Amino acid sequence: MRTDDAELLRELHAEHGTALWGYVVGLTNGDRAQAQDVVQETMLRAWRNPHVLAQANGSARGWLYTVAKRLVIDDWRTARSRRERVTGDVPERPVADYTQRVVDRHVVVQAMQTLSVEHRAVLHECYFRGSSVSEAAQALGIPPGTVKSRTHYALRALRLALEELGADA
Repeated sequence: MRTDDAELLRELHAEHGTALWGYVVGLTNGDRAQAQDVVQETMLRAWRNPHVLAQANGSARGWLYTVAKRLVIDDWRTARSRRERVTGDVPERPVADYTQRVVDRHVVVQAMQTLSVEHRAVLHECYFRGSSVSEAAQALGIPPGTVKSRTHYALRALRLALEELGADA
């Protein structure tokens, strides 16, 4: 690097560096490290194109701001903006995995389809609706004793169906 190039870069940085850095910090949502990278790249581009800065029809600061803004936009659009960010904060709650719940529900639905209509009805009333024996008896129009015995045999049949499907009953 020639002496006059180094002097031009020093003057450019002294005159516009602080204002440019403040502008870029705002563009990067307060990411100071990214702002420093953008300012450095902007100054490097200014050093590579000194004839652009010497034009009489525009200001150097306007050109620097335009270059910096385009660098931030380009960085945002590329995969670099989606890079992994290091943080000291560990998430408090792990993300729930509902896969097993969905599989279990599917297996239970398959097993329920193998039961008789009466057994399905009593299990639906007692377990899915949460009805008491007397409420289930009234809803199904059968005696309470029948509700108890059907529930017992329905659960046994359901357990066998689940075992045949390979599920843990």
